[in-house]
Amino acid sequence: MDEISTSTLFIILTVLIFISAFFSSSETGMMSLNKYRLRHLVQNGHKSAKRVSTLLERPDRLIGLILIGNNLVNILASSIATILAIRLYGDYGVAVATFGLTIVLLIFAEVTPKTLAAYFPERIAFPASYVLQALLIPFYPFVWGLNQITNCVLKMFRINIDDQADALTHEELRSVVNESGALIPRRHRDMLLSVLDLENVTVEDIMVPRNEIAGIDINDDWKNIVKKLTHSTHTRILLYRDTLDDAVGFVHSRDVLRLLSKTKFSKETLLRAVREIYFVPEGTPLNVQLLKFQRNKIRIGLVVDEYGDLQGLITLEDILEEIVGDFTTTMDLPTSNNVKQTDGTYLIEGSSNIRDLNKQFKWRLPESGPRTLNGLILEHLEVIPTDPLCLRLHGYPVEILEIKDNMVKQVKVFPHLYKKRRI
Repeated sequence: MDEISTSTLFIILTVLIFISAFFSSSETGMMSLNKYRLRHLVQNGHKSAKRVSTLLERPDRLIGLILIGNNLVNILASSIATILAIRLYGDYGVAVATFGLTIVLLIFAEVTPKTLAAYFPERIAFPASYVLQALLIPFYPFVWGLNQITNCVLKMFRINIDDQADALTHEELRSVVNESGALIPRRHRDMLLSVLDLENVTVEDIMVPRNEIAGIDINDDWKNIVKKLTHSTHTRILLYRDTLDDAVGFVHSRDVLRLLSKTKFSKETLLRAVREIYFVPEGTPLNVQLLKFQRNKIRIGLVVDEYGDLQGLITLEDILEEIVGDFTTTMDLPTSNNVKQTDGTYLIEGSSNIRDLNKQFKWRLPESGPRTLNGLILEHLEVIPTDPLCLRLHGYPVEILEIKDNMVKQVKVFPHLYKKRRI
């Protein structure tokens, strides 16, 4: 080293610092790559992505190669810096070289290149893969030996690197969709999240409640039956005897039109056109029920509880609307009178579904208990109110306006005065 000039040593030291920066940025860039975007690029035939993907198949080898190169460069840089410092500062040169080189390496070989690589991983990792792939050939024996030692150490702590799962969990996938930003349109993002939520929603959350099922009593007067059949706005009509508990089956409006065209249309011919009822146990997740509808080629079913009692009606369209939102067109008059007032309050029907209210108005009412606003109010009060009153329902000021038939029929909600409950 004594034969080498000081200026030459400075040039060598500068080159070593740049090489150290290369290894540092390569490590961060490789590990910061979006692996799902990388897989997409590989499938599209991106050459650099394929090369990077090959290197990342064995991250232990890649990290071993980078660390071997980085440590060799840093140790050599430390030696040269010490020689330079001794030449310039004499006996104090060792201390000067230690602190000076540490600061230089931190700024120019660690923090700056790693920060740059963290923000632009592809711009760093793809070009670096050329060099790393070439270096892996001569350094392979050293890398292999280093990996054998480190793997043995990991096994001592009962860590098996081959058992590490690479799949996303349900919540992680939700986070990916939520953070996609402008990459996925808001409407599509909502649909994807709705698909992920299907397993958390059960049939009774979206079913038509028993008291709202529109059916026809087959024991009614024949003229009334014909009138209801011809004026029904539903494609599938439920027939029952006296009560819904004695359901006969569904009849399709297409079959009704075909029978009406015949001269002999009676209860007997109508009953022969009835289709078998498909029963759905309450508590069935929507993703499971969607598959059951698909496999059985069925579009409608009756929801029953553990005792076999009828609870409501569920259709394929109801599940699809959970994913894409309301899309059906119907001649029915609107059944909801939920109206926003000019003062920011809302007039809400007590029978309104809590999930629908949360989705429509972006409220935060609990969905784990009662499914209607009336049920939530009764659970909160623990008594059926007899007179109008005011209460704070899970942070929302609510004024009960109408009570009828042991039910809260209408309330006024003040969402602008909402206060988050303390836990």
